[in-house]
Amino acid sequence: MYPDDVKYHKEHAWVKISGNKATIGITFYAQESLGDIVYVDAPEVESTVEAGTELTQIESTKATSSVICPLSGTILEFNEDLIDSPEIINEDPYGKGWIAVIELEDKSELTTLMDADEYEKYLEEEVKLK
Repeated sequence: MYPDDVKYHKEHAWVKISGNKATIGITFYAQESLGDIVYVDAPEVESTVEAGTELTQIESTKATSSVICPLSGTILEFNEDLIDSPEIINEDPYGKGWIAVIELEDKSELTTLMDADEYEKYLEEEVKLK
């Protein structure tokens, strides 16, 4: 359910690092909490984003939610398949349902992210609090 080859952010985003680039999406928990996703707002390619700020917004049948960017950088690419088929995020959140690719500004921010085990423990604690 939570792949080991990605890192996780407390705001329920995942990051897959390849060199100086990071592919970003939302976790299984996030997409399950949102329900059926009906729209993903395209972030502006070539704009910069700071860690902890909004990358984009996702609309579902339940609510509109911000996707918080786990790392700082420049947006290189948006998954344009999500424009016509936003439900891909529900179907394959760690594969075809990726949202954006950014060029990393500061690799030291990676130390703030969790591995799969840490994220699952975080979820257990967070769910208990609700």
